[in-house]
Amino acid sequence: MTTEDFIAQLRRAPKKPLLFVNADGDTIHAGYHLTEIKAAKFDTVDCGGEKNRWSETIMQLWVPAIETSEQFMTAGKFLSIYEKVSSMIDVDPAAEVRFEYGDENFFPSNYHVDSVMDQADALRVELRPPQTTCKARDRRAAGATCCC
Repeated sequence: MTTEDFIAQLRRAPKKPLLFVNADGDTIHAGYHLTEIKAAKFDTVDCGGEKNRWSETIMQLWVPAIETSEQFMTAGKFLSIYEKVSSMIDVDPAAEVRFEYGDENFFPSNYHVDSVMDQADALRVELRPPQTTCKARDRRAAGATCCC
């Protein structure tokens, strides 16, 4: 999901609590903090010798060891943090949004957003772990001639 699409979904329901869940239904604990937003730019060469460039917006979530809050951050609060940061750094609205997080239910990683569901009582962000791939193999499967 692009950063622009994610932010647009939050703008539709700013008063709702924002929950982050995985495929098993585990939820990131109430009281999480949005601790950092990174505008990352990647410039790589894959095993087929091809250059690749892309951007990601990485949003880091964190729960303090001793967190007593039973409340989830609202979409509006999340947006206010995002808007402040995006006025200070160049966040690419077309970049994929990723969530950096880890705890006893989520292995530490930069998660993809599968979907944002607007439910009666909350916005539910479904996170999917990343998978490795071989770009050269992917190009070959799509009909390109290449090797690795």
